[in-house]
Amino acid sequence: MRLRFGLTDGLHVIARGRLSVYEPRGEYQIVVDYMEPKGVGALQLALEQLKQRLSIEGLFDVNRKRCLPAFPGAVGIITSLTGAAVQDMITVLHRRCPILRIIVAPVQVQGEGAAEQIANAVRALNDMGEVDVIIVGRGGGSAEDLSAFNEEAVVRAIARSVIPIVSAVGHESDVTLADFVADVRAPTPSAAAEAVVPVSLDVLARIEELVLRSGQAMSRRCGNERQRLHLCLARFTRLRFRILEEAQRVDAAVLQMTQAIHGAVKDGRETVNRIKHELMTRSPRTRIHQGLGVMPQLLSRLCGVMQHGLHRRRQVAAAGFTSLHHLSPLSALSRGYSIVETLPSHQVVCDASQVSTGQELLARLAKGQLRCIVQESLSDSSVLK
Repeated sequence: MRLRFGLTDGLHVIARGRLSVYEPRGEYQIVVDYMEPKGVGALQLALEQLKQRLSIEGLFDVNRKRCLPAFPGAVGIITSLTGAAVQDMITVLHRRCPILRIIVAPVQVQGEGAAEQIANAVRALNDMGEVDVIIVGRGGGSAEDLSAFNEEAVVRAIARSVIPIVSAVGHESDVTLADFVADVRAPTPSAAAEAVVPVSLDVLARIEELVLRSGQAMSRRCGNERQRLHLCLARFTRLRFRILEEAQRVDAAVLQMTQAIHGAVKDGRETVNRIKHELMTRSPRTRIHQGLGVMPQLLSRLCGVMQHGLHRRRQVAAAGFTSLHHLSPLSALSRGYSIVETLPSHQVVCDASQVSTGQELLARLAKGQLRCIVQESLSDSSVLK
């Protein structure tokens, strides 16, 4: 667990420890106290392994890097107060922009605990919310002096920062993991200060140039618009005369329409009066009086025709009732005849062969009915005998 690099199969290492015997199996074993890769230092191997792991996580991707603000109002510096780097950066920042606000977060840049201080300083400046860009850096040194900027805590703190960070660790030839994860890498602390802040004089000169160019552009635009205005006024004058001419034409048309409407109304009134006179002469009231004089005669004639028709239809109905009475079987029953039906189907018996001995029959008389039982079925020849 104390190794700074990972053990893998096939790795050649130099180990130092003590020998002992595992008595249950009688095997020799070595208890290792120190180990380093053969041919490669432990720090270098651990650095390469950490770099590979963080690269796989995407902390070094170019797509996640952000652009620096063009005109920052406040710059945060994370470095040691005892080194020359902080003075160089402050001098360059003040020279380029005297009104710039600088917040220095003093930390230990090498030795035990340096990585934690740097990571805490990054988080503290983010929590303040007053800084637009952060410079993390220090002067040159050996690989061991710069090792704090290769620690995983520092790399992850820079990756989580919401404020753009410029890495300026050592000289141009020195490369640390902080350079890979930072949004911008500067070769030196002074170069980092130049990268985050533009020269105020250059900005003022650029602003003056833009003001001059904008004034010239506005003058040209005003001249063009003034010419367009004169043209529009000239066109408006011509349009005004055209409108006056059209107004006169409209007045004449209105007068003609008024006269035409008055004439049409006059003609309409004359037509209405003529139709009214014709209606009065052809009033239906006269025809109604004439019709009322003829109605009693027509009513008398209608009553006579209706009475004659009713009398004739009564005679026809009486003759029909007489014929129906003669044709009705009920009249035959009044002369002593009867209608014999089988029970329970009520089928009329017309032939003696339709019934059998002992069958129950129903005899309908002119008045009443008889329920009979057949004792014997006789043919017409037997009855004659």
